[in-house]
Amino acid sequence: MKELTAETASGSTDLGLVDCDIHVQPARPDTLRRHLPARWREHDELFGVMGPTGAAYPRARPYAARTDSWPPSGAPPGTDLAFLRAQLLDAWQVSHGVLNPLLNAGSQRNLDFGAALASAINDWLIEEWLEPEPRLRGSIAVAHEDGELAAGEIRRVGRDPRFAQVLLPIRTAEPLGRRKYWPMFAAAVEMGLPIGIHVGGAGGWPVSGAGFHSFYFEDHSAWPAAYQTQVTSLVCEGVFERYPDLRIVLIEGGLAWMASFMWRFDDAHRRLSAEVPELRRPPSEYIRRHFWVTTQPMEEPPRAEQFRELLGQIGMNDHLLFATDYPHWDFDAPDMALPAGLDPDLRRAIMAGNAHGLYRFTG
Repeated sequence: MKELTAETASGSTDLGLVDCDIHVQPARPDTLRRHLPARWREHDELFGVMGPTGAAYPRARPYAARTDSWPPSGAPPGTDLAFLRAQLLDAWQVSHGVLNPLLNAGSQRNLDFGAALASAINDWLIEEWLEPEPRLRGSIAVAHEDGELAAGEIRRVGRDPRFAQVLLPIRTAEPLGRRKYWPMFAAAVEMGLPIGIHVGGAGGWPVSGAGFHSFYFEDHSAWPAAYQTQVTSLVCEGVFERYPDLRIVLIEGGLAWMASFMWRFDDAHRRLSAEVPELRRPPSEYIRRHFWVTTQPMEEPPRAEQFRELLGQIGMNDHLLFATDYPHWDFDAPDMALPAGLDPDLRRAIMAGNAHGLYRFTG
């Protein structure tokens, strides 16, 4: 694999390369406990963390990780800052990286424990990752099934410029446009933070519209359906009319589905708009204004020109964000993620510029 420089990755030595999806986790199962109040530390020791239902990672890929992402210490991938620096930040000259720890605070049935766990995750991120490494930015964990609890945590840490966004899973107990989630959106707007929605979660329901999948492969391939459901809900419930400054980042859900989805959505709106009179614009306009999409997993049509045609159909070039998904097995290397022949200005925007515009990085 060829060496990537700041110049070839982003075309700008000022902006460098921005990776919008990096996964980290505690080195030990009890690492987060010391950040919990005594009440919840005891609860965690006695009952533990309840994980979401759904397909497990393949046994051949523990932690869904690349085989070369295990630190020399033997600790799990995404736990060793020095190794992450060497393998990702330094190797690819990353100027800013957004951390998305997938630690299930929001999936706890005990919502108060979920809120305490979310606070522990955020304090752990600050102490072990954001404080020692200025290139990294955090995503705020929240107990998202209780909008008020989530809003409280957003306001607690949201003024810290080292946090770039609020993090939710794509599969929730109810569609995200429902009013129970609105206090969380209000707090995100108040703090000037986007909402990042990442692959994961289950909400206690079957993980597809037709029930549970049989295979990991099936589950992995079907994630875009969950993204379409959440985008539909957020638009149809009038969330962006109520919160016109709300910004949503769709992480690790692909992007090719966006074109046909917007065509169908707009056509349905023309025929059924009387049901949602509060919507003042076609759905595609809300999507292009309020949603950003990460590149990983990158779409790979048979011919490079088809990718350029796809981008023209989607019409969101200024809302595309580069992501590697480090340290997972389907990692997209910066020098291979985008097809050859892409316009240099567009390449620079995807690799860095768009992320700077969205997250407003300082330092």
